[in-house]
Amino acid sequence: MPRADAVSSPANRPRLADADLRRLYDRSHAARWGLDASRFADALHVSLDRACPVDASRGEQLRHAGTLHLEDLALACACAEGLETAWDHFVRELRPVLYRAADALDPSGSARELADSLYGDLYGLPAKDGSRRSLLTYYHGRSTLSTWLRAVLSQRVVDRARERKRLEPLPEEPALPAKPEADPDRPGLVARLSVALLLAISRLDPRDRLRLGYYYRQQLTLAQAGRLLGEHEATASRQLARTRRQLRDDVTRQLDAQGLSGSEIAHCFEAAAEDAGSLDLGQLLATADVGKNSPAGRSS
Repeated sequence: MPRADAVSSPANRPRLADADLRRLYDRSHAARWGLDASRFADALHVSLDRACPVDASRGEQLRHAGTLHLEDLALACACAEGLETAWDHFVRELRPVLYRAADALDPSGSARELADSLYGDLYGLPAKDGSRRSLLTYYHGRSTLSTWLRAVLSQRVVDRARERKRLEPLPEEPALPAKPEADPDRPGLVARLSVALLLAISRLDPRDRLRLGYYYRQQLTLAQAGRLLGEHEATASRQLARTRRQLRDDVTRQLDAQGLSGSEIAHCFEAAAEDAGSLDLGQLLATADVGKNSPAGRSS
């Protein structure tokens, strides 16, 4: 086993001792796949880093480790490493699970195509440095591997439906009535709201700003943003909704402090809604430099 401090952690919390890691490795039955003990320890520590507080004690880490599906975690690690015995087991035991999930999601059979295409991402492709890049590295053992696979497949079905919807031609619109005269106060109201929104963004927690940047500036899906932040898609969605409410409340307080009445503040938001191009959140985030140094920003 590697030394207890051999695996680096952004939290720099104490690592589990060698004896702890050995017991957990034995419980996972990882040896049957030929998975190296140090590789299993790496994956286990990633899971602990994501789930435990920064100051988690050894006992707390061990309690969390006891809730993990260690055998599934070992299997996922071995498959991500491309170990043949693990893949034989995966295909034999888990491919039927994926097919049943695909048939339940879409009885026409088209979801089976997504299930088959998922194997390429699960197996992974060699990276430039010789390592493997497998989707299975995002599995951390908190649920069963079969449950996690069904969730991944379900998200891909949803993403495909959204993409098809996006590409559908828009219906022809009826002729619109003549536009009313432009509100002469609108440019000033939108500008005032923009300044307040930029200040509100700067006051956000860095993690909330990063999530906004991923979603609005980098235009990642909630699932992709969640993976980069170590969150479930549903958690990312809830946190994004909370941040939007926080921004609106902050902007409202700023405008109120400037002496605007409730009706005038409502007029500001109405003007912004009618002229959304002048108040694009993605552009404001770019102005605020949110997401520039994020992994997604560096990959472009």
